Amino acid sequence: MKKIAIIFSFLAIQFGFSQKIKKAEVIKDNRTTEQKFELDKKQKELFNGKFEQFMTALKASDKKTMESLMSEKTKSMVTDKVYENLSKDINFTRKIVIYKTGYKSFMTGENFPMIQYKYADDQAKPDPKEIITAVFEENGKIMGIKPYKQIK
Repeated sequence: MKKIAIIFSFLAIQFGFSQKIKKAEVIKDNRTTEQKFELDKKQKELFNGKFEQFMTALKASDKKTMESLMSEKTKSMVTDKVYENLSKDINFTRKIVIYKTGYKSFMTGENFPMIQYKYADDQAKPDPKEIITAVFEENGKIMGIKPYKQIK
């Protein structure tokens, strides 16, 4: 009789702790997974115009104009030394043309419009030796400019 009681209590405990099966619910996700890879013509014109204004101000060392074109997020981090290094790394005598456009992803998960520029006389294949990357906010304010030189 004790064996039957032990077996019965064991089975009762098993049924008591067993999981209940729930019906799976389908949740509709309204987020879009489509990601743009290129900037449209209107965006290119806006961002390129702001970049050209910034380059003109950088060439003339017009700090007030440069700060007016910069994003509030980055304005506080940029010092005179940064402007000085940027003007040293960019060759103002060579013509700059758009190389690529797209979006730059940050660690926060945000995507910002980006334009990469190359010098018009740089014919290196498959990629140019010198690239200037400019990242913008949607309103056209400049978040950052980074010159890159490929060294072999």
